[in-house]
Amino acid sequence: MKFIISTLVCLLVYVAPSLAKERPCLVLTADGVKEITTGPKLPLFDKAVNDAKNIVDAAIATGIDVPVPKDMAGGYTHEQHKRNYKHMSLAGALYQITKEDKYADYVKQTLLKYEEIFPTLGKHPAEKSYSRGKLFWQCLNDANWLVYTAQAYDAVYDYLSKTERKKIEDNLLRPYADYISVENPKFFNRVHNHSTWGNAAVGMIGLAINDDELVERALYGLPKDDKENLAYDNDGGFIYENGQAKAGFFAQIDNAFSPDGYYEEGPYYQRYAMTPFMLFASALQNNRPKLNIFAHRDSVLLKAVYALIYQTNEAGEFFPINDAQKGMSIRSLSVISAVDIAYSLNEDKGLLGLAVIQDQVLLDQYGYRVALGISKGDISNTSKKSVQLGDGKDGKQGALTVLRTENGDNDLTLVFKSTGQGLGHGHFDKLGILLYSGSDEVLQDYGSARWVNMDQKQGGRYLPENKSWAKQTLAHNTIIVDGKSHFEGKYKNATGKHSDPLVFDVSDPSMQLAIAADTNAYPGVNLHRTVALINEPAFGSPFVLDLFGAISEEEHTYQMPYQFADRYMTSDPKMQAQPMPIVMGKKHGYQHVYQEAEAEISQSGYSFNWYNHKKFYTITGVSQPGDKLVLARMGANDINFNIRSDAFYLHETKKQKDALFAAIIEPHGTYSYVSEIPNTPTSQIKSIEVLVKTTKYTVVQIVNITETKMLVFISNEKNHETQNHSTKLAGQTYTWTGTHHKLIIN
Repeated sequence: MKFIISTLVCLLVYVAPSLAKERPCLVLTADGVKEITTGPKLPLFDKAVNDAKNIVDAAIATGIDVPVPKDMAGGYTHEQHKRNYKHMSLAGALYQITKEDKYADYVKQTLLKYEEIFPTLGKHPAEKSYSRGKLFWQCLNDANWLVYTAQAYDAVYDYLSKTERKKIEDNLLRPYADYISVENPKFFNRVHNHSTWGNAAVGMIGLAINDDELVERALYGLPKDDKENLAYDNDGGFIYENGQAKAGFFAQIDNAFSPDGYYEEGPYYQRYAMTPFMLFASALQNNRPKLNIFAHRDSVLLKAVYALIYQTNEAGEFFPINDAQKGMSIRSLSVISAVDIAYSLNEDKGLLGLAVIQDQVLLDQYGYRVALGISKGDISNTSKKSVQLGDGKDGKQGALTVLRTENGDNDLTLVFKSTGQGLGHGHFDKLGILLYSGSDEVLQDYGSARWVNMDQKQGGRYLPENKSWAKQTLAHNTIIVDGKSHFEGKYKNATGKHSDPLVFDVSDPSMQLAIAADTNAYPGVNLHRTVALINEPAFGSPFVLDLFGAISEEEHTYQMPYQFADRYMTSDPKMQAQPMPIVMGKKHGYQHVYQEAEAEISQSGYSFNWYNHKKFYTITGVSQPGDKLVLARMGANDINFNIRSDAFYLHETKKQKDALFAAIIEPHGTYSYVSEIPNTPTSQIKSIEVLVKTTKYTVVQIVNITETKMLVFISNEKNHETQNHSTKLAGQTYTWTGTHHKLIIN
C-alpha cells in the first residue's frame, strides 16, 4: 500500500495525460527537425548526414538480417544486432531530415522482423552473465538496443499504421522493456552503469509508446524490498533507505555522481554511462519539462560532462583507472553525445573546441547547434586545469586529483587516486598515481585485462587475469605491504572504504601539491602520500616529488612498484640479470610476474633510468643499505597470453615498522631516430635527501647537477593555508605559511 500511495504521488508530480504529441519527440524533436531543415547548410552537420546515408544505404542494399542469437560479444549474431539498432537509429533520423520514405520503410521492416522473432526467443544461450539477455548475452546490450530502437520507432511513428504500431508495441517493445526490468531486477534495480542503461531503455520506450507506467518504473525503479532477491555480491550497488530499495534513474543521478560530477566507477565507465544519462535526460526534458532534469542536484549531469573532460590526457584519452581499456577517448560517440547536448544547454564555446577535435556531431538539433557554433568560428578550448574531484554522493568519499603543468611539449599530468573503491569495477590501489608527459605514459596504470568485443578473447569479456593481475595492487604505482594487495584483493573488504584527501593546493604554479592518507588498505598500517608537481626554472623541466610514508607498530616488508612499462637503460646500483627469470610468488598478482634482475643497495640513494616514446626518464630515490631494487616483467602463468609483457621495478625495504619512499620522477631528455642523437639522456638531479621526517613536518633537499639546491617544506598535520610553521635545519630556523614552501639556494 505504501508503494501504491508513493507511486500515485510521483505520478501526480510529473505525469501529464497521454495526449497526442508531435513526432519525433524523444531526443530528436519535431521542432529540432524544423531547426535543421530551415536553417543554413553547415559543413559538419552535412558530413554527419552524408556519413549516415552511406551507412544506411549500404544496409538497405545488403538486406535486413535478424539472426537467431547465438554469439558472445564480437561474434556474428551479437555484432549484427548491434548494427541493426545503430542503422535503425540513423535511418529514423534520416527519414525526419530528408523525408525519404526508404529510410522509414527500412526501420519499419526491421522492427517487424524483430516483432516476429522476439516472442520465440528464450534467454540467450550463453550462460555467462548474471542477467542473460534475449538478443545479447547480457541485458546490458539489450538495453543498448532498446535505447536506440526507441528513437528509431519514435522517428517513424507517424509512418506506421495503427495496426503496425500495435504489433510492434505489444509483441516487441513493451514485453522487451518488461524483460529487462520486471524479469531482471538484479540488473534493473541498482545503482550501476548497467542499470542506468536499463532505466533509460525502459523510460525511452515508455515515452515512445505513451506508457506512463514504464516511465514511472524507469524513474523510480521496481517496487522491491527483498534484499536477498536483489543482492549481487560481485558488484554491489544496491541502495536502501528505510528497508526500501532505492533505484531508478533518479537514484542513479543521486548516488552515482559526486557533487563535482565524478562517477564512482571511474572515467571509462562514466564515459559509457553518459550516453543513457544524457539521452534519457534529453527525452525527459522534451517530454516532462516540469522535472527540470538537467537542473537536478545542482546540474550535476552538466558537471559530469566537464568532469569527464578533466579526466583525459593531452591526447583526449581517459585516465585508465579501475577497469578500463586504454585508448578510449573524447572521440567516443558517448562523449560526442554528451558534448553536443551540454553545448545546447549552456553554449559554452570551450565545448566547441572539443567538438572540433571530435569532428562529428549528433544527427539531431543538438548536433546541428554545435555545427552552427563552429561555423561562426567563435571557438575556445575547455581548459584542462588542475582539479580535485570529490568521490561519493556527498563528495566526501575520497577524491581523484589531477595536477597539470603547462610547458608545451614538456607538459606533465599527475593523477592521484584517493577515491572510494569504485564498485565491482574498482581496483585495489589506494593512493596510486599515474604520470603523463604530454600524451605519453610515464608511469602507467595497467587498466583492465580485457579485449573488448574481440571474440578470440572470450567474447570480449573480462578475462580471469583481470582479477588475478589487473586489479591487484602490484599492477599499480602504490605501496605494497608484506606482498599482499590492498584489502587482500577482496571486494567485500574494500567496499565502502575510501582514502582521505588532506591537501589540494595549486595556488602556486611552480609547486602544486596534494596529500592524502589511508588507514583501510592494511589493518594496523597507516599510509600517507604527498605528491608535488614542481616547475622550477632553475631545475629545467618539470618533475614530480613523491613522498610515500607507512607507519606501523609492527615490522613489515614494504615494496614500492613503479610501472615504467618500457625500456630499462641503466641504474645505480647496476641490475644483475637472473640466469633464468623466476616467478615472484603464488598470489596477489606475483604469480603473473617474472623477476628478471635485481640490485642490492648499499648506499643512501639510488637512480633508475629508462626510455619510452622517444623520451628519457629517471627516478632518483632515497634508500638505505639493505634495500633492494627488483626489475620485473608481466606475463608469468599466462597460458592464453592475455597479459601485456610490460616491465616495472620495485624498491623493497624489509623488517621496518615505518617506511618512507621518497623519490623524484623526472622527464629530462629525448632521442631522434633521424639524427640518431640523444638530447639530455641522463638525469639532471644529483640527489634527494630527507632532512626532517616527523609527524609534523617533512623537509626534503633536492640537488641538481649544477649544485643548485631546493628545500621543500611540507606540513603533515596543520594544513590550513594561513597556518604559520617553523622548523630548524643545521641551527637555522625556517618559517613559512600554508601547507608547503619551496626555497632555492644557489
